[in-house]
Amino acid sequence: MIHQKGFDSFTTTEYVEGGVEFCAALTAGGWEVTHVAAHQIEQRFPGTAAELADYDLVVISDVGANTFLLTRSVFNRSLREPNRLELLREHVLDGGALMMVGGYLSFSGIDAKARYADSPIGDLLPVRLSQLDDRVERPEGAAVRVVRADHPALGNVTGPWPDLLGYNLTEPRPEGAVLVEVGGHPLVAVREVGRGRTSVFTSDMAPHWAPPDFLAWDGYAPMWCALAEWTSGLR
Repeated sequence: MIHQKGFDSFTTTEYVEGGVEFCAALTAGGWEVTHVAAHQIEQRFPGTAAELADYDLVVISDVGANTFLLTRSVFNRSLREPNRLELLREHVLDGGALMMVGGYLSFSGIDAKARYADSPIGDLLPVRLSQLDDRVERPEGAAVRVVRADHPALGNVTGPWPDLLGYNLTEPRPEGAVLVEVGGHPLVAVREVGRGRTSVFTSDMAPHWAPPDFLAWDGYAPMWCALAEWTSGLR
């Protein structure tokens, strides 16, 4: 934040973790969740196929491709190391599971900085990604419409879904299936690819695009658990 006080200005920073409700929902559903914050990816995200194999599902949300690709070894010292997104691609094709959840640094992201469209995992997703800033801001609320209520990835979550305040704009891919729309565009979509599965939720798991009534919605936890179970092949 930049604070302007007449002639003078100063900056302040804060650290916030936005996936608390999401992690709690999965934990309550019986999942063991390992949360890797964006600044910890270089040290903690799996760097080998064997390490990735220890996880039933990988969820990427609100962190761009550069964080996986440009470690200090590569960026500062020009050393070679395995491409984590290429490892993740092979993991999915070999039977692994990947979910991408929206945010300012998911899919294409703000100013197109997330850069997943041309990344090794971009063409594995059930939706096509933009090459431009893909944020759709809907402060008045964007209506959600369920398209495939009978799909197991939704876990029989019934009733109206709360509005969302924004989402990442994507387009359906023929190989995928759109289960839920927001503003007439994909919100929840799934795909079987290779021997694995991928899924997307193109809005946020937490504020600001997910307002309080969405986080308090009685379908919040069941929906995430069902989507995680389907993507990982457990449903």
